[in-house]
Amino acid sequence: MSLISAEKTGTNQHELKVSVGKEAFAAAVEKAYRKNVKNISVPGFRKGKAPKHIIEKLYGEGVFYEDAVNSLYPEAYAAAVEEAGLEPVDRPEIEVEEVSGDGFTFKAVVTVRPEVTLGEYKGLTAEKAEANVTDAMVEAEIDRLKERNARVITVEDRPAENGDQTVIDFEGFIDGVPFEGGKGEKFDLTLGSGQFIPGFEDQIVGKNVGDEFDVDVTFPEDYQAEELAGKPAVFKCRLHELKTKEYPEVDDEFAKDVSDFDTLAELKEDFRKKLTEAAEKRAQEEFENKLIDQVVEGMQSEIPPCMIDNKMEDLVKDFDYRLQAQGMNLETYLKYTGSGLDAFKQNFAPQAERQVKIRLALEKIVELEGLKASDEEVEAEYAKMAGTYSMEADKIKQFIPAKDIALDLAVNKAIDLVRESAKAVAPAEKKEEKTEE
Repeated sequence: MSLISAEKTGTNQHELKVSVGKEAFAAAVEKAYRKNVKNISVPGFRKGKAPKHIIEKLYGEGVFYEDAVNSLYPEAYAAAVEEAGLEPVDRPEIEVEEVSGDGFTFKAVVTVRPEVTLGEYKGLTAEKAEANVTDAMVEAEIDRLKERNARVITVEDRPAENGDQTVIDFEGFIDGVPFEGGKGEKFDLTLGSGQFIPGFEDQIVGKNVGDEFDVDVTFPEDYQAEELAGKPAVFKCRLHELKTKEYPEVDDEFAKDVSDFDTLAELKEDFRKKLTEAAEKRAQEEFENKLIDQVVEGMQSEIPPCMIDNKMEDLVKDFDYRLQAQGMNLETYLKYTGSGLDAFKQNFAPQAERQVKIRLALEKIVELEGLKASDEEVEAEYAKMAGTYSMEADKIKQFIPAKDIALDLAVNKAIDLVRESAKAVAPAEKKEEKTEE
């Protein structure tokens, strides 16, 4: 391979001219012949046994050139990019210019990583919320725990109340005629859930098991079934079962039953600690995001559209993987939502643009500050990933190069640098500073 020329042809775009010599090309042609000869029939020879020069005479000297070029240009392109010192951010546009028995030349139009200029990224100031955990928040966690440990019991000695779980039969009529979709048998309905149209559940309150009764309602004007919207209806109902939740007494015995703690006070203190840790983590993440937003706002760069397009593709693939984990796929999701793939992909445009800008800004900080990850840190990251994905570290190394891991770790160091050099202020404090100015 020989790099003939490298020329900048536009913002973030370079054109390379590359030649591949006779020796390498001849070897590739021979390889292409051996790959294809088994499928070529030539009169006078058994299929797959015709000599190369006979096939070339019959079909033309360049019969194997295309396969040979396709096998050689990727490696030749990669070598040329490295020699030219370029960082491509997209697949190149390749145009083969000359091909002969002496080799071939091709032109590659390369989109490269943009130049980035940063403003201030050290000594920034941003609001950081306090990790306040109130007694009400702790009590809400206790209530959720109490809800999970409630027993459902059958009720026979009282009428239905809001919050009860019922089992009912119902059939709806409009002007005395049953309508489609208005019938259900042994249907589970929690009173007060709002599962049925307004007024329906309220009229079950006060009824007893075994009661048969009518429920008079009017469908909302904006009801999804247009043929029912705004119309009065009568539902003939029967109440089969009535159940309610019996909640445990919240005391020390409750704490022992549902946790490893001996007292309710200890359980509440554990909830307070975990809520505080979660609140501190959220506050820290929000603080960092505000700082990074400031760095991005001060960045100047002409970002190639392909970088954002490629990131959008990645985000769509991630969305599809999450759907598959839930037993669905993107094609089915788009069908249900009535959205086309291109329109759906555009939903990710703002997120993709932000992620690209953040990455470019942080990598520029890595460059300016000379941040690096040690070999020990890279190996530790491989070990961490191996534990997360239950794979051997050596197998992960086959898929993720060490240089990519090292760059990610260096980017994390850039985030640390921005955060550790920044000043955190309470929201009220920042407002006061602006007023004084």
